[in-house]
Amino acid sequence: MITKIIFSFIFISCIVKTKSDKPCAVKHILGQSIVCVCNSTYCDDFIREPPTEGYITYTSSKAGLRFKKEVHSFLNASDKNCVKCSEIHLDVDPSVTYQRIEGFGGAVTDSAGINWKSLEPALQYYMIKSYYSEEGLEYNMARVPIGGTDFSTRKYAYNELPVDDVNLTNFHLAHEDYNYKIPMLWAIQNTSNVPIHIVSTTWSPPPWMKTNNAFTGYSRLKEKYYQTYADYHYRFIEEYEAVGIPIWAITTTNEPINGVFNLAGFNSLGWSVNELGNWIVNHLGPTIRNSKYKNVKILTCDDQRFTIPFFFNMMLNKHPKALDIIDGIGVHFYHDRITPASIFNFVTKYYPDKFILATEASEGAFPWQAKVLLGSWNRAESYISDILEDLNHNLVGWIDWNLCLNLIGGPNWELNFVDSPIIVNALRQEFYKQPMFYALGQVSKFVPRDSIRIQVNETKSFFQTSVKHVGFLTPRNTTVLILYNSEKEQSITVRCVDNIMHLQLPARSITTVEFQTKKKEMKPEDLLDHS
Repeated sequence: MITKIIFSFIFISCIVKTKSDKPCAVKHILGQSIVCVCNSTYCDDFIREPPTEGYITYTSSKAGLRFKKEVHSFLNASDKNCVKCSEIHLDVDPSVTYQRIEGFGGAVTDSAGINWKSLEPALQYYMIKSYYSEEGLEYNMARVPIGGTDFSTRKYAYNELPVDDVNLTNFHLAHEDYNYKIPMLWAIQNTSNVPIHIVSTTWSPPPWMKTNNAFTGYSRLKEKYYQTYADYHYRFIEEYEAVGIPIWAITTTNEPINGVFNLAGFNSLGWSVNELGNWIVNHLGPTIRNSKYKNVKILTCDDQRFTIPFFFNMMLNKHPKALDIIDGIGVHFYHDRITPASIFNFVTKYYPDKFILATEASEGAFPWQAKVLLGSWNRAESYISDILEDLNHNLVGWIDWNLCLNLIGGPNWELNFVDSPIIVNALRQEFYKQPMFYALGQVSKFVPRDSIRIQVNETKSFFQTSVKHVGFLTPRNTTVLILYNSEKEQSITVRCVDNIMHLQLPARSITTVEFQTKKKEMKPEDLLDHS
C-alpha cells in the first residue's frame, strides 16, 4: 500500500489541467494514413464540448482528420431544400430503445505493461491520459489476464508449485502483476473520473491441473481439480482487491475452443460443453455466489462468435441451472467476417437478462497479415465496422486487446505478434497513436456507461452506398450518432424529432454527432424491450 501511495503521488504530480484541444503531431506513413506522435513534451488531446444550441460533429478520416470539431445549426423544418440535399436520410426515433451500454476499454497485459514501463514517467502519464482521461478516449473498462498469456515473456500461472496442491497453499501473484499490470491499473484508476470495470480471464491454470500437464495443446481440466480451479479464480479476485483493484467480472477461460482442437500454440484450456456446465453449476458458481464477491459478474464463452451455440446454447440445454449463475457472454473479434452477427439474436431474444460483451479484438492476428502496420486506415475501418455491427446487435461494450505494443507487435513468447492502437518506440522515447485509436475514440468518448441505444432507420437511393450508423441517448442528456462513411464524400440528412441536420461526410471517414436530447432523460426502468 505504501508503494501505491508513493506511485499515486508521483503520478498525480505530473497532471496538468487543460481545457483546450491539442492537435495531432502528424507523422506521414508512405502508402497509409497518418499517425500522431507523442513524446515527453507533447501529446495530442481533445475536449468534448457539451452541445447547447445546434449540434457538434467530430470527424476522423483516412485523409488525416483526427477528431475535427465543428459546431453547426439545425436546419429549419420549413426549408424545402432539406429533403432534397442528399440521397441518404436517417430517421432517429428516441422512443424506441434497446440495450444499456456498459463501456469500452483495452487490455492491461504483461506486454502492455512492459512497453508502458519502458517509457519515461511523462510519457507513461500521456499514454494513460490518452485512453482514460476526459481529454482522451474516456475508456471505462479494462481486461486483465489471470496469470500469463502469449503476450507475456514466459509461460506461467499462479501456484505452479507444489504440484497437486489442491488447497492452493502457495497461491500468490507474479512479479508481472506487481511490476507491470498493477502499476498500470493504479495509473488508470488515478486518471479516470469514473469507476473502471475490470474483466479478468485465465488462459491456462498451472499444468498440474490439466490432463496434458502443459500450458499449451489439447487439454482438459482434471476433474479432481474442478473446485481448485474455482478457488483459483476466487484467490485472484482476493489478491487484486487487497491492492485496491476490484474485479468487476471474470470469464470461464479464454478461448476454450483452442484447447479442444489444439488450434493455438499459446496458453489454453479446453472444455467440453458438459464439463463446462458442470464446473459452472457445481464449483465456480457456488464459490463466487456464496462469497463476499457474489456480485462479481460471470461471463461464459469468451471465444469467437461461432462458439456461442456450443458454449452457451448447448451448455444450457445440458445444465440449465447455469442460467442462474452466469450474467452474460464474452465474444472475440477474429472470425467476425465469416460469422454473421445474427448469431447474437438467439441470446437477446430468449435470454434478454443476459448481456453480451466483446472482450477481445486486434488486427494483424492471422499468419498472412502484417503485424504492426503503422498508419493503416483499413484497420481503423475494420474496428469501426465491427463495433457498429456489435452495438446494433445489442452488445453492451467492446474491449480492445493490448493497450500498447512495441514496433513489432510484442513482446510475445510465442511470437504471436499483432497490431495495437498505440505503438511504443522505446528507443526514441515516443509512441504513435494509430488510426485504430481514433476509430475507438469516435465511440468510447461520446457513449458513456448507461447510455441507451435508440432506433435509427436509413433510407437511400438504390445505387447509393449505405452509411453505417448507431445512435444513443446518453446520461449527459444528449443524443449521439456515430456515422461511418466507407466510400467517397457523401451528403446525408438526419432527422431526430423536430431537429434536422445536413452533414457532408468526408470520404472514408467516421463522424460522431452530438446534440441535446429534446425529451426526458432515459432511465433503465424506462426501457422497452425491442431485442
